[in-house]
Amino acid sequence: MTDAPDPLVVATWNVNSIKARLAAVCDWLGRTAPDIVLLQELKCETAAFPAEPIEALGYNIAVLGQRTYNGVAVLSKRPIDQVTMGLPGDPDDTQARYVEAEIGALTVAALYLPNGNPPGEDGPSEKYRYKLAWMARLKDRVAALLETGSPFLLGGDFNVIPEPIDVHDPAAWAGDALFRTDTRAAFRRLLHLGLTDAYRALHSDPGAYTFWDYQGGAWPMDRGIRIDHFLLSPAITDRLVDCRIDRGPRGLPKASDHTPVLLSLAADDLVG
Repeated sequence: MTDAPDPLVVATWNVNSIKARLAAVCDWLGRTAPDIVLLQELKCETAAFPAEPIEALGYNIAVLGQRTYNGVAVLSKRPIDQVTMGLPGDPDDTQARYVEAEIGALTVAALYLPNGNPPGEDGPSEKYRYKLAWMARLKDRVAALLETGSPFLLGGDFNVIPEPIDVHDPAAWAGDALFRTDTRAAFRRLLHLGLTDAYRALHSDPGAYTFWDYQGGAWPMDRGIRIDHFLLSPAITDRLVDCRIDRGPRGLPKASDHTPVLLSLAADDLVG
């Protein structure tokens, strides 16, 4: 009898400035050693991404950066093949919010969905319209990926609170762009295509948060929200072993306001 192979571990983390958080990120990567890591809110241009210390930990890197704002990256201990920079569907959209990479037979996408605030009181604001339009383009991309039949996953900061269980005080967030009815409906449309929210497929617990604001004592009082998600295609859902939130990094000095989420898949044959 042979031991079962180790699961493939994929992490997502909004680091809120890779340069400000580089030591913490490298320490966490060194201790946790995920096979694939999806990073968001790099806040640096592509050429300025601090690749060397991360490569020294054994990672290949695909980065789409932007000065001061946004920025996403895929890190992989396996070779990265074809890369798609930017979310298809709007050639005029220059915001660095989506990078997609093929790693073996598996396609992964790191995304940083627009925040959308303020949403507007007398009709949708420009920022909220952009958020909803971006989500519609993401739905189109998911539909195209599903048509290929290839296994894939989306991971990142979706800036969406899916359900009341995912927020410490639903009434306080009712008018926020992250929790508005239109936002949640757009998220459900992704799920209705056949995707699975990995965390909720395994856990029904309240208080499972991934973000705590820097203001108002949100972290010490555990006033959080769950906005960092993994969405899995049907083939990947069949391989789901575990999905957990690592709250540890959020409690460290000078931490990001987000904390990592870790996904485990029985998928060794997908990436070689």
